[in-house]
Formats: sequence, C-alpha cells, structure tokens
Amino acid sequence: MPMNRTVKSAGRYSGVAMLLHWLVAVLIVWGFALGWIMTDIPGITPTKLRYFSWHKWIGVTVLALVLVRLIWRATHAAPALPASTPAWEKGLAHLGHFLLYVLMVAIPVTGYLYSSAAGIQVVYLGIWPLPTLIDPDTALKGTLRLVHVSLNYTLLAVVALHVLAVVKHQLLDRQNILARMLPFGTPRD
Repeated sequence: MPMNRTVKSAGRYSGVAMLLHWLVAVLIVWGFALGWIMTDIPGITPTKLRYFSWHKWIGVTVLALVLVRLIWRATHAAPALPASTPAWEKGLAHLGHFLLYVLMVAIPVTGYLYSSAAGIQVVYLGIWPLPTLIDPDTALKGTLRLVHVSLNYTLLAVVALHVLAVVKHQLLDRQNILARMLPFGTPRD
C-alpha cells in the first residue's frame, strides 16, 4: 500500500468514496435486474435488444467507476472499523471487500468477452464502438456466459452477506457503522 495515503480520522468515508459506492451499488442492482428480465424475454424483440444494450452500458460504466474507486481507495485509506470489532470480523470484512472488488471487475469483463465471443460488438451508449477483444467462438461464448452468470450470483451472495453484516452491526452491536458510508449520522464504537 502506498505510504502517502490520506487517512480518514472522522470514522467516515470521504464524499467521493460515498458517491462512488452508492452509484456503483445502484448501477449493479439495475444491471442485475435488467439481466434477469432480459433473459426471460422469449425470442429477439426490440425491447430485449434495448435491455441488452442498457445492460452492457451499465456493465461498462460499472467497470469504469470501479477502476476509479480502486484508484481512490489506493490513495485514500478507509476509516478503521470500530475498536470493539473482533479481529475475526475485521478479517471477514476485508475478505468481503476484496471479493466485492474482484467481482465488480470480473463480471463486466466476462460480460464484455461474452459479447465478443458471440460476435456482438459493444457500442457504449449507442455511440462509441468498443474494441472486440476476441474472435467469435461458439464454445467460448457458452463458457463465458456460464462464468458471467455464476459470478453474478456469487456477487449477489457476497452483497447479501455485506448487507447482513451492516444490519448485525447496526442492530445487534449497536454500532452505527452505516453512518461511515452516509453523509449524515455519527459512526460509533
């Protein structure tokens, strides 16, 4: 980790970190919902094609924002967890955040590669054609689809555990840990 990272002393994430966190969270929920809905639409319809485009745009946007988040995180330390948090919980929190970052990068990348393997170029916002990274490949297309879907369900599970941990800290431990990622409220040990 860099030696010159800014450390938050107030027990709260920076405004930039909060904005990136909640923006990425909303986009992931929206992208997951679109993915769920669009794959249940039979055949090829204008609505299904529109949803696929939106899903891809969300994925590219999430990837870009997560890369910004990683740069921000590398230069701005997260506030320390409450001193009363047991070491094993701190370890699980770090593991959970690590998994979230890995999945937030891997899911858009596998989706992008899946589109390339399917022979479909991603045109961001319907304006900017993005490079095709691999040639069309039917076998690889199926594998990448399976990996993309599996990683999404893994993300769903990790996010559920993340939310449950916040609820546990809020309700059982009486630590207002959610306030660390909100512009209001006061975090407490």
